[in-house]
Formats: sequence, C-alpha cells, structure tokens
Amino acid sequence: MIYSLRGTLIYTDANSAVVECAGVGYKCTATHKTLAQLPKCGNEVMLYTYMAVREDSVDLYGFYDSQELDFFKLVISVNGIGPKLGISILSDFTPEQLAFFITTGDAKSISKANGVGAKTAQRIVLELKDKISKEDLSSGFIEPVGNAEIHKNASEAIEALVSIGFTQGEAAKAVSRFSEETPVEQIIKEVLKSISK
Repeated sequence: MIYSLRGTLIYTDANSAVVECAGVGYKCTATHKTLAQLPKCGNEVMLYTYMAVREDSVDLYGFYDSQELDFFKLVISVNGIGPKLGISILSDFTPEQLAFFITTGDAKSISKANGVGAKTAQRIVLELKDKISKEDLSSGFIEPVGNAEIHKNASEAIEALVSIGFTQGEAAKAVSRFSEETPVEQIIKEVLKSISK
C-alpha cells in the first residue's frame, strides 16, 4: 500500500495530478479541494494516497491532507460507493460540510452531489451517522459548519426555512451569522432578502 507520495508536481488537469518520485510519475485522481491547494508544476508536493486495486486496474487517489483521506475512506465504506464516486462527493462538499449534513440527517443536500441520487444520499446518512460521533466533531477530526451551539431564535428560523424548501444544511448556514438577540421574523426576512438579490 502506498501511503503517501513526496516529489515534484509535473502535471495537473481537472481531475488529477502527477507527482514524480525518483524518476517515476504517479498519477493520482484528486478532489477539487486538493487540486486547488497544489503549487505550480515544478514545485515539490506531498500527497496522502489511497490505492484501489482491482482485477483490471490499480488506481491511486491523492489528498492534500490526512483529514480528507480519512473522510474519503469513511465515504467509500458505504455500500455501493466506490472510490470514483467518493472523489466526486468530496469534490462537491468539504469533509466539514458532508459531516454536518450526515449528523443532521440532511440527505437532500447530499443528493445534490454529482452522481448521487436520493437513495444513495439516504444510505450515506444511515450508514455513517453513527460513525461520525460527537467525539469526532469535538476532537477536531471534523469541524462543524457554523455555530456548534444553535440558539433558540436560530433554531426556530431554521425550522421555518426548512418548511419552505431549504435543506437543513442550507438553513443552518444561512442563520449562523445572526446573534441570539435577533428576532426570528427578522432572521427569516434577512435570509430571504439575501437570496433574492
């Protein structure tokens, strides 16, 4: 198993990066987040890797940090999700966003990822909800999106926004900037005004 690669970045495209180590170029499929953090070609880079071995192929997947690799392994542990779909999901959502959707049971937001249908999204929530514990959230494995403690007014505003079509994740993110003194009606009004611009 190749755990990591350190060498010269010699090529990138929309979905992958090639790292040359001791004269050998290793092509790694990577998430958009990882590709965005890479230096220019010709510079040294280090990627954490996951190697998928099949009868007809051996594929490497590269990650800029170990947190993203850990979450990738978690995602592909779900029945029916292979490495390619795992990369696709983590290209659309950061580990923090995905963890938030899973812990809040927000399958609707997950289903917006490329290649993920409603049933797959529900399976992700069902199979990973218990694996992403509060200990993981508090230990720094995954940082929660927005405020960890949602005050009463924000909670009521989230409920109201969900009832008119927002997902749990979208609503929580939208109200996180308001203080607990802000009235529920004002929070809802400001959120709706911001999306109509």
